[in-house]
This record gives sequence, C-alpha cells and structure tokens, in this order.
Amino acid sequence: MNDVDTFLSEWSNAERNGDGTALDALLTDDFLGVGPLGFVLPKSIWVQRFDQFGLAYETFELDELQTRVHGDAALVTARQTARGTAGGQPVPEAVRATLTLVVEGGSWRLAGIHMSFIAGTPGAPPLPGAAE
Repeated sequence: MNDVDTFLSEWSNAERNGDGTALDALLTDDFLGVGPLGFVLPKSIWVQRFDQFGLAYETFELDELQTRVHGDAALVTARQTARGTAGGQPVPEAVRATLTLVVEGGSWRLAGIHMSFIAGTPGAPPLPGAAE
C-alpha cells in the first residue's frame, strides 16, 4: 500500500500538470470536491476542469500538512498554494484544504476534498474587521 505522502505527491503532480487521466485513477468513483465558494463537483467534472473550465496551474503545492490515519481512511488538512487561472481569471493563491483518503484495492484514493479561502491571502476575502 502506498503511503499517504506518496499519494499526495502523485495527486499534486496530476493537479499541477492538468492530468485528468491521472486524476481519474487517483479519485474514488464517488469523489466529491467542494470549492472555496461552496460549489460541489463530482468526479466526472473534477477530472475535466482543465478542458471544461480552462483551469491551468503554473504552480501547485501542499504544505502545513496534518495527517491523521484511521485504519483504511486518512484525513489530511493542508495549505494548498497555487498560481494559475480558470476561465481567464486568477485562482486563489492559498486555500485551506481537507482531503479525505481511503484505501481501495490496496492503494490510497481521494474520496473528497473541501477547500476554504484563507482570509487575507491574494484572491481571498479580506480578514473580518479589517479596514477597507
């Protein structure tokens, strides 16, 4: 069984490279992705975001990882830092992401991701109470 860090590296590379074929293999069939604005994408659309929505990353990294493994499931909380565009508009440079991983067929797979803006970072809303 691949370890979680190896899986996260493979997944990050697939996202950075816009590789829908690799993502298709890394996601569970019932995968759901929740974006920072609350939209929900099933696997079929998630893997096509690069072609369908013009998503393109220049950079894509995960850091500040906190991983909790519970048997055949793992919860990973991370800071996702990226530069890129979607539909010609810049993507948020930093989001907090919670990834739910499960073991299927002896390998880790991504069952879901939920992203939230990190207030005060480029592309995110301002910090609450911050002067305008």
